[in-house]
Amino acid sequence: MTDPQYSRRGLLRWSGAAGLGAAGLALLPPGAARADAPDVASTAAATDAAVTAAGATAAGQSAGTVLATEFDPIRPPAVPLAVRSPYLSTWLPADNPAGTWPTFWTGRTTAMTGIAEIDGVPFLFLGAPNISGHVLRGMALRRLTTTATKSRFLFEASGVELTLTFHSPVEPADLRRQSVPLSYVTADVRSTDGGSHQVRLYFDISGEWVHADSGTPIRWSQEQVAGSGSALTALSFTPDTPRLLAENGDMATWGSIVWSATNRSGLTWQIGADTAVRPAALNDGRLGNSSDSDQPRPINDNWPVFAFHFDLGSVGRSTESAVLSVGHVREPAVSYLGTQLPPLWKSSWSSWQQMAAFFHADAAAAGRRGDALDRRIREEATAAGGERYAALCAIALRQAYAGTELVSRDGQPWAFLKEISSDGNVSTIDVTYPAMPAFAYTDPEYLGLLLAPMLDYAEHGGWPKTFAEHDLGSSYPNASGHNDGNEEDMPIEESANILIMSAAYAARTSGAKARTFAAAHYPILKQWADYLVDNTLDPGFQNQTDDFTGFIGHSANLALKGIIAVGAAGQLAALAGKTADADHYRAVSRDYISQWVGLAQDASGDHLKLAYDQPGTWSLKYNGYPDALLGLGLVPKQVAAQEAAWYLTQVNQYGVPLDVRHSYTKGDWEMWTAAWLRDHPVSGYLVDALYAFAHTSPSRVPFTDWYDTVTDHQSGFQARPVIGGVFALLSLGQAR
Repeated sequence: MTDPQYSRRGLLRWSGAAGLGAAGLALLPPGAARADAPDVASTAAATDAAVTAAGATAAGQSAGTVLATEFDPIRPPAVPLAVRSPYLSTWLPADNPAGTWPTFWTGRTTAMTGIAEIDGVPFLFLGAPNISGHVLRGMALRRLTTTATKSRFLFEASGVELTLTFHSPVEPADLRRQSVPLSYVTADVRSTDGGSHQVRLYFDISGEWVHADSGTPIRWSQEQVAGSGSALTALSFTPDTPRLLAENGDMATWGSIVWSATNRSGLTWQIGADTAVRPAALNDGRLGNSSDSDQPRPINDNWPVFAFHFDLGSVGRSTESAVLSVGHVREPAVSYLGTQLPPLWKSSWSSWQQMAAFFHADAAAAGRRGDALDRRIREEATAAGGERYAALCAIALRQAYAGTELVSRDGQPWAFLKEISSDGNVSTIDVTYPAMPAFAYTDPEYLGLLLAPMLDYAEHGGWPKTFAEHDLGSSYPNASGHNDGNEEDMPIEESANILIMSAAYAARTSGAKARTFAAAHYPILKQWADYLVDNTLDPGFQNQTDDFTGFIGHSANLALKGIIAVGAAGQLAALAGKTADADHYRAVSRDYISQWVGLAQDASGDHLKLAYDQPGTWSLKYNGYPDALLGLGLVPKQVAAQEAAWYLTQVNQYGVPLDVRHSYTKGDWEMWTAAWLRDHPVSGYLVDALYAFAHTSPSRVPFTDWYDTVTDHQSGFQARPVIGGVFALLSLGQAR
């Protein structure tokens, strides 16, 4: 079934310059998007049709009968499934979930199985189980729809349509709901051929969800959880000997996986060996409501699985549904300077059972809220940057938020961030900085909560240096600080980052909150601003956020960041009632920017240099974006126009390199640059190029921010919250 409201334009609107690979094209019916893609060159269209027809012929079918999977609005590099926190981050590294195991963001298998029995015939729609005595057919995946909060797979088989939805809520301005570390999995089934069909659904997950070492012994339990309007069956499992506040393979070594189903007629459950539980479901048409007594035992010892079976009975045109959730709950959540902090959800519910009951009772309302947020983002992103830009936002939001979590500190909410897949640091300032646009756009108060521990540590925690810290601890979840001063110093980088983020927050919260915030933190903000006044115009040999490129002296982009941060300090000083300081910082920022233009200008006169002392070089000046974000108007318009024109002379097939030294780039910085230069043609090119990379890359990992603009491959990093930088275009104009 093809719903006319969904189009294939997300597949074929990209031109031949960065065109889709043959493998991707072979998935499409011939000519599927011709009317949707007026911007595709005629030669590219001819090539597309030829490749598609060749794929159909190779498959032994006529060109008109190729069965296609539609991707609306994009084919994600990896599809977000349960993506809610640093430790609940499961993805599908493929297009079709049938035949592929989901994985944690690291690539470790976190097995989840889904089987639909239709009139007695079993069809696989999720995972890659091998079930003795059974040959599973595969349900046909007709469409994958990705929104900011949901991934929705539409399957068909034998006159039945199955819609499998993974919903990881993002709840702006609702800290109670945002703090819940659970994610929904729903299956909606209906007949599409006018008849009625006997339908059963089977789901399971494995012990691999709770620990990265499969030799780890785990124990488990089942319980019935009463709730207001929504009773549920909960299966939970945990390491037998948890190691508190520690990790193994980036997964927590303490806490529990909670796997729950809303009770309904025909629901049964079982915990036991995969080789026993899965065949039982298919052979008996139900599960035994029983738990294997051989526990604790290692995850890989007869591979215990945690299973639910739904006998939906006779299914006609009316939809029958199964509602599940999966989550990772742990106490404490993090430690801060030696003090263990509880997760924020504990402020609302005394137990995870109560929280899970609420979460299930809230499922329908949460779905509607998610739909509303998804529509808002899609509509506003399309208006800001076009359909491909909206597609990028759809695959970025969950990843940005899932790098963070809410805790309670002395009864007050704080948010911590994990530097996923790079250093694993706690609340790294120069990782929060590129992620900032997602929070500035969706929920500025959340940005304030991320800033809170960073500011507190510098003010009260024992940080010994005059410039801002790089992070709050070397290894998540322990924010142990660096009171010995031994850390990855980025003096101008971090001082400027936190001033810019503070000004962005202050511009988007209420006037009263902004004044209170600026006054409360003014001494430390002024200290960092004064450091920048003394050091930023011509930076010394320093490290900076793109540390994989190495230290650099006289960096033009780093200087620009610092100058804009001095301008931000002027805004914060004004909010704090420090009029003389505000005038001073504004004057300094204007003076410095005029000098900066001369220092950074290449002798050719057509672009800015990478560093003052490196003629003939260039780099993306993505730090022009906060000038637009804060409305400072410091960078001269003619300089922005010059850079915009220059970047268009440096394009590769999948983007503009980060600088002259390499062919790789950073997707977050490309989107910052697109936002800064939004009135120039290069902005649209950068959006289109990042879309082309994400849509076609063979690197099937959670959205990487570091990739090669020539080869279309990941260069490093994945699943990082910095991908929130995609929201840079949307974040403009969000201030009071």
